[in-house]
Amino acid sequence: MTIRIQIDAGSAGELKADTVVIPITRRGETPSSLPQGLTALDRRMGGRLSDALASGDFKAGAGDRLVIYGPRDGDLIRAIFLGLGPAEEIDESALRTFGGRVGRESLREGVGSIALVVPPGPGLAPEHSAPLLAEGALLGGYKFDRYQKGGKARNKKKAANPRLRIHYTRALKGLTGLRASARRAAQIAESQIAARDLSNLPPNVLYPDSLARDARRMARAVGLRCRVMNVAEMERRGMGAILAVGQGSIRPPRMIVLEHGAATASQKARRKKAGSLALIGKGITFDSGGLSLKPAAGMLDMKHDMSGAATVFGAMRAIALLDLPIHVVGVIAAAENMPSHMAYRPSDIIETGSGQTVEIANTDAEGRLVLADALDYAAKTYAPDAMIDVATLTGAAMLAFGPWATAGLGNDDALLEELRAAGEATGETVWPMPLLDVHTKAMRSKVADWKNSGGRDAGVSTAGAFLQAFVGETPWIHLDIAGSGMTGTRTPLHVGGGTGVGVRLLTEWVRSRCG
Repeated sequence: MTIRIQIDAGSAGELKADTVVIPITRRGETPSSLPQGLTALDRRMGGRLSDALASGDFKAGAGDRLVIYGPRDGDLIRAIFLGLGPAEEIDESALRTFGGRVGRESLREGVGSIALVVPPGPGLAPEHSAPLLAEGALLGGYKFDRYQKGGKARNKKKAANPRLRIHYTRALKGLTGLRASARRAAQIAESQIAARDLSNLPPNVLYPDSLARDARRMARAVGLRCRVMNVAEMERRGMGAILAVGQGSIRPPRMIVLEHGAATASQKARRKKAGSLALIGKGITFDSGGLSLKPAAGMLDMKHDMSGAATVFGAMRAIALLDLPIHVVGVIAAAENMPSHMAYRPSDIIETGSGQTVEIANTDAEGRLVLADALDYAAKTYAPDAMIDVATLTGAAMLAFGPWATAGLGNDDALLEELRAAGEATGETVWPMPLLDVHTKAMRSKVADWKNSGGRDAGVSTAGAFLQAFVGETPWIHLDIAGSGMTGTRTPLHVGGGTGVGVRLLTEWVRSRCG
């Protein structure tokens, strides 16, 4: 279950919790005394907090942890010192990561109710730290265990008290505003968690039609418009690319359209002022490679091949909850790429919704095909001022960046810089990649307008060059999250599997566009 965040302020002397977490910073040397505002809490712990620091054993390095148990007859079971590192190095990333470690503490067995007690100190100003700590705690406290034996029982147990209290030890005048800012951060983090959940669902549970149902359910909950194109409608629109990819599966493809900010006259006025944006997500709910079959080991993580769709799903959810004053359309191209007697073949030539033709060089280069129809549809139907697509598109991006960055490229350098800045603000790095004329030439076919694979060389850029053919004059950026969208790497903000990367990035970018 998702942690609920509560923000409080005042004396910590009467704070009620089973476990208290305390951030400890280092100012040039090993800390030897308690931070301000914790004397009453130390008395309840029988002086053990100050004794632990006086020993000099706790160095307060980033990642350091010390558990201190309270008196047997006391009302606090334990306190946990978590090191924040040198005071001068406490930035947004450090606070977000620290919040993740606090969230991870909530997953430990027997932790009971938990409170983070924040004393005054460098980098810990409430208006700055509260949103970042809340965001980090939610992301770090995430665990996908619904299919494990006992997982449901654990969730029911946590439901009795699923709250993390972030308690500042000084009284605050602007507590209402502080709670509102933390709530906004929580809404974005919860939307990233929704994206993680979708990405982590097994492919027998999540397929194009069930993804469409989830999108409808989410849209109703947050006030988005949602429409879903079935095969018949896509055929009428000539969307031969997504139909070709999906024709090998018994699960038919779907084109899902989510829309924010166009329902009322006032919203239309806001749209005219702020413009219109489009977010496009690749939604391959399982990628076997089709007839260009992947090896068995390469298929294991292919439930995550719809992570771009999950990102758009989560970002649209956050944009709606924040009620950002701008028109945004999210288009998800959902299909399952399977081998069968009905599957599309290498050497097939298909006609896309744009009227351009594509020679199939490799059926495992299917993501760019479904995106081609989605990009063309969004550009022509909504004429957005800017368009971003998100996709787990190439192994080349995975090799180049691993889980640590997202490749970005497109036809507008200023737009790419906007996304890079949004990534820096949210801790989701976007790294520019080239998109040259030679990459476009590499994607030309001798028998059709295009081919869907340019070979191994410059795989990120040639894939981007293919997509560029379907955006027209629309300012556009392609984000390749093949490495950053799914990973086995464990961090304080992530336990492995689908990451939901891009939700915070895109939400921040859309917010920045609102002026």
